[in-house]
Amino acid sequence: MMYYVKTLTIAGSDSGGGAGIQADIKTMSALGCYASSVVTAVTAQNTMGVYCVQHIEAKTVEAQLRAVLADLRPHAIKTGMMGSAGNMERIAKTLSEVKDIPLIVDPVMVSTSGHKLMDDDTIRTFDEYLLPLATLLTPNIPEAEVLAGMRISSVADMDEAAKMILGRGCKALLIKGGHIEGKVKSDRLYFADNRMPMVFDAETIVSRNTHGTGCTLSSAVCAFMARGFHLEEAVAKAKAYVSDAIRMGADVEIGSGHGAVNHFYNPEKLIKR
Repeated sequence: MMYYVKTLTIAGSDSGGGAGIQADIKTMSALGCYASSVVTAVTAQNTMGVYCVQHIEAKTVEAQLRAVLADLRPHAIKTGMMGSAGNMERIAKTLSEVKDIPLIVDPVMVSTSGHKLMDDDTIRTFDEYLLPLATLLTPNIPEAEVLAGMRISSVADMDEAAKMILGRGCKALLIKGGHIEGKVKSDRLYFADNRMPMVFDAETIVSRNTHGTGCTLSSAVCAFMARGFHLEEAVAKAKAYVSDAIRMGADVEIGSGHGAVNHFYNPEKLIKR
């Protein structure tokens, strides 16, 4: 009998196909997983921007999640855009019943342009209910600033913010350093057990096709964990996948604005042990 490695993404839909549910499913599929989904919001967007957002009713979101968990039972789960505090609370309550499944949480609090995507009530709900369930939390610098309540402009600031965030219950934390200027971008993986952080350096790739990189990274970690890789190796492989996907999509024309990375660039070598 054929055996599927199964993943689940809980996120918003991106009509432009570069981020959200669409990027998640592309990533998981490219990495050899069967991806199920729970849609929390529908957006009208393209490579130029976001024009409309419609949140899905909380009871419908919960019904989607329970339907998937009852039958498909994923090997790993990721969350992205939650939409509302009501969605967040219902999702967290349901996921608290399946603590044996790794949970990758991409907070999706701040857009690339700096626009806040969660109101204060939703952030408080995230902090109280969802963050403590996370096997791995993957904020970028602006999101880590919101969670830690401080400005981050250096590695020392990242280390200080990590202490504050880890103190609230997540098992591990990957702060993505893409917003700090320089020829090399550094992501830092921190652990709740106070181990030394792991540092992932990557040369800055010049490309306008970087829409959805955060969604792609968290989905890749989810896929590799579903495939049985330990957290540290899953993060390392996910970083390599995203870097290659950016590089292989840098010269592709997708719309008039910020296009997506090349999710299907042939990443088979990363899947092998």
